[in-house]
Amino acid sequence: MKILVLLLSLLWLSACATEPYIVKETHGELVSGNKKIYVLSHGWHTSLVIPTEDIEGDLPELKNRFGNTSYIEFGWGDKGFYQAEKVTTGLTLRALFWPSAAVIHAVAVPSSPYDYFPNSEVLAVCLTTQGYASLKKFVANSFYRDEFGHIFELKKGIYGNSQFYEGVGDYYFLNTCNKWTAKGLKSAGMNISTTFKLTAGSVMRYIRANNNLALIIASSKKSTAALRSAVSCR
Repeated sequence: MKILVLLLSLLWLSACATEPYIVKETHGELVSGNKKIYVLSHGWHTSLVIPTEDIEGDLPELKNRFGNTSYIEFGWGDKGFYQAEKVTTGLTLRALFWPSAAVIHAVAVPSSPYDYFPNSEVLAVCLTTQGYASLKKFVANSFYRDEFGHIFELKKGIYGNSQFYEGVGDYYFLNTCNKWTAKGLKSAGMNISTTFKLTAGSVMRYIRANNNLALIIASSKKSTAALRSAVSCR
């Protein structure tokens, strides 16, 4: 039993130390600033939505691909499973239990995330300028680059105006798309433990419990998308 516990502990620790790495800052808790991002849950998968004009400085290639769209949604996941036209049991098991290459899914979001993703849970998060810069660096570092710093386009994405890109890191059941989102939030200064953030629900519950803006918006179930979008970071 002790050996089993030790092995599981080593697995958890190795998952925390895998790419993409958390961007470590020394500024302490960085939330509740004036920079707003969005965290989405599509049921089993979470993602980050960032204003295009801000992320293009870190990823200039996206301007050529997506133009003047208002936001870009970023998700990280298993290369085979994420890009598959048909999901099979074999693909699912391979993605979970066999470490495999990762991709980034980038989606143009031309309007408010609340309007564009009406069937998904959308939570806004306020970050300081320092935390925001760290989050953008984390997202940019999640793209694989060649020796010249170029990122690699793969297939077109799975919905809307979207694109897959070669990612860094290996996907498996201890290093999932939801852990990637948690790593991004940790990079941004949120005091979130990434160790057990393996499901979309665990990430969204943390945000609802620890972010005032998310609490305001989540409690406004009957409010319009326009009203929720108007809630600003101060």
